[in-house]
Amino acid sequence: MRRLFLAALLLLPAFALADVDPRFARMRDQAEPLGSLATFLDKYIGECSGLFVRPSCRSDAEEFRKKYENKRLYMIVGEEAATMLSPGPYQPGSGNYAIQLTPYFPGGSYALTQGVPTQVDSAGNPLLPWMRLSGTTREGWAATDFLRLFSTRQIRAQIIFTPQGVWSLPRRGGGMQYGVGARLEAILLSHARTGEQLGLWFADDPAGSGKKGRKK
Repeated sequence: MRRLFLAALLLLPAFALADVDPRFARMRDQAEPLGSLATFLDKYIGECSGLFVRPSCRSDAEEFRKKYENKRLYMIVGEEAATMLSPGPYQPGSGNYAIQLTPYFPGGSYALTQGVPTQVDSAGNPLLPWMRLSGTTREGWAATDFLRLFSTRQIRAQIIFTPQGVWSLPRRGGGMQYGVGARLEAILLSHARTGEQLGLWFADDPAGSGKKGRKK
């Protein structure tokens, strides 16, 4: 089992193994790395629709969900896929900033969300409350440098989560859309090229997870 875990880690980008917050690193190392969110969601939900569905599809999905009950998983959201991130307030004098995260992580035909959404917007997308991760820029940074992180997609996210069940909502135009509700345990945002920490959040300490002090 340990060999399989180490082999999986070798497949992760180098930045994921760089020095990070010790508490996040411990949680990450104790979680199971997720190779493909789309594959995981497909197996976990077990929608079992279409012409070529195996007779055991639903029972396979039930077994798969039992396997991951109360189990922590770890995934990386690459910078090109990190569309759930947007800039929050930026304070030029102190360099303090906030990054807003909509806890909706698409994977194939489904999505992973923080908790269970109960409403959709006018476009049929699940409504979820924003999460905020705070930080402080390096000395010499301006608001334009901060905003460039988003316009040029330079932020990656590492997510530790525990799946908690399947949700369904009406799809615009008819039918249903499905996803997996989860408890997000920890989130680490990093610069895509340098691996520098940009934001850190823990479920049991959401207000105290940001960086303190301006970096030289």
